[in-house]
Amino acid sequence: MCGIVGYIGKKQAAPVLIEGLYKLEYRGYDSVGIAVSDGEELRIVKRIGRVKEIECARRERGTVGIGHTRWATNGGVSVENAHPHSYKNIVLVHNGIIENAEKLKYDLLAKGEKFYSETDSEVIAHLIADAYSGDLLGAVMRACSQLTGSYALAVFSTDEPRMLVCARMHSPLIVGKAKEGLVVASDIPAVAEKDARLYTLNDGEFAKLEGDELLFFSAAGRRIGKDTIEFDLNEGCVEWNGRHFMRKEIDEIPKVLQASRLEIENDSCFSDFYKVLCQTEYIQIVACGTAYHSGLCLKSAMERICRVPTEVCIASEYRYSDPIVAKGTLLIAISQSGETADTIAAVRLAKKRGAYVAAVVNVRYSSLTRLADVVLYTQAGREVAVAATKSFNAQLIALYSIAETVASVKGVKAPSLTGLARKAAETIAISETVRSWTPYFVGAKSAYFIGRGADMCAALEGSLKLKEISYLPSEGYAAGELKHGTLALIEPYTPVVAIITRRDIAQKTMNAVREAYSRGAVIFLVTCFKEFCDEKEVTASVLIPKCPPDYSPILSVIPLQLLAYYTSVARGNDPDKPRNLAKSVTVE
Repeated sequence: MCGIVGYIGKKQAAPVLIEGLYKLEYRGYDSVGIAVSDGEELRIVKRIGRVKEIECARRERGTVGIGHTRWATNGGVSVENAHPHSYKNIVLVHNGIIENAEKLKYDLLAKGEKFYSETDSEVIAHLIADAYSGDLLGAVMRACSQLTGSYALAVFSTDEPRMLVCARMHSPLIVGKAKEGLVVASDIPAVAEKDARLYTLNDGEFAKLEGDELLFFSAAGRRIGKDTIEFDLNEGCVEWNGRHFMRKEIDEIPKVLQASRLEIENDSCFSDFYKVLCQTEYIQIVACGTAYHSGLCLKSAMERICRVPTEVCIASEYRYSDPIVAKGTLLIAISQSGETADTIAAVRLAKKRGAYVAAVVNVRYSSLTRLADVVLYTQAGREVAVAATKSFNAQLIALYSIAETVASVKGVKAPSLTGLARKAAETIAISETVRSWTPYFVGAKSAYFIGRGADMCAALEGSLKLKEISYLPSEGYAAGELKHGTLALIEPYTPVVAIITRRDIAQKTMNAVREAYSRGAVIFLVTCFKEFCDEKEVTASVLIPKCPPDYSPILSVIPLQLLAYYTSVARGNDPDKPRNLAKSVTVE
């Protein structure tokens, strides 16, 4: 959830750390800090806010250092709780949650030790300092043996200022050799450069970076070898001169759809997966947030087209529901980052119970890719804005590719996915009109999105986008449920957005529209049927291109994404970095 970066080498560390933190800011931006050492003096600079708040620290001298951009989980947003944390001769940055921190802290307080923050991370610094006797690696190992929970750590000691020690458990960490030093980061883009050799730490592993030597150790302290990972050098290139990345990423949806469609039946890379699909009798999907909504879209398509029972589970609830994993179950785990802690935990349980796991992921070398039996990479590229847009559409086309394959296996004629990229480009152009809707939303107390079938799935995602970045209370509903309680919340000028892309149930949704309108709601419509745009109840509409209704969320969600974007901007928010949220949720 937080972003870690570290450097030891020939260059001044501070500029390297700050540039790395800019590339990790999507992981959190409540507070930020760096610590650098020149071998004699330790300098720590911490601020509340984004990376730009420590630009003044570029001039700090020292060739070893660590940095951190924080998303607050344990302790509020304050300078005291910002990282790095130090105690005695130990300085560290931490990503994760230590579940037994309170007990450990109680024991340390009983020994007379003092704490200056509310964080669990400071507890780790105390444990390492207490275990330190001239061997930093050994001290980190002994401290980690006492921890329960998740952590990625980068640590150095003022007594050994030419060494960094790293540890990982359930939180991502990359280490490597760059041209002029050794590097550490939570994600590849922060340290990607030409000819760099990068490695990923696995759970329970440690790394020691000293001089120009990089060594790896198992949990038992034995030296181990590691294979380098391949990476796209362009993955770290996120500079753009436009106003917001979210708007840029919506415009990239057509290209992403073209790249993310899969030919599972004809691709030798998926030969084993194809055999599994031939035998699949039941599908479970685990995901969170936007990915959960893409799973709901697949459920709708899989059951209507292929007649395969499909269950969609919120990953954070999956483990605690004691799930039944029947023989022949295919579990599909969906995560843009591949590091979503709840999804990873759900996958571990499903695998223990015999499920074959397919992961739909946008990030290579993520934790989920190492757990899955097969990985279906979406080709969305780096998504900088916290609110998912193009990655959602990429997930949909990849998931619908699975439905298309299962239909073929069963001898069922499925709608074609061909042409959706072109229609998405048309939809983006048409949907610019939603900008004129924003005055109705800016001053509203709440908003509602309704639809039936796949349209309900799009409504849920549209509602999530609006509340994520505009902070406007919003709910998505099955249109038929509006009258079972929610209609009580409709009052004059309440915005209601209806999605209609299926002819056979269009009038049913329009019934809900009329009910809301009669209570004073202002109705907005996303549809592929022109006649509904002309209904007297409709204030404004977007007429999207016609497409197979089972795949319609690929198009119908686009105007909803743009509505959220323009509403956020109109309310004076930063749509790329909404408050209290981060791109990658690596804690439970």
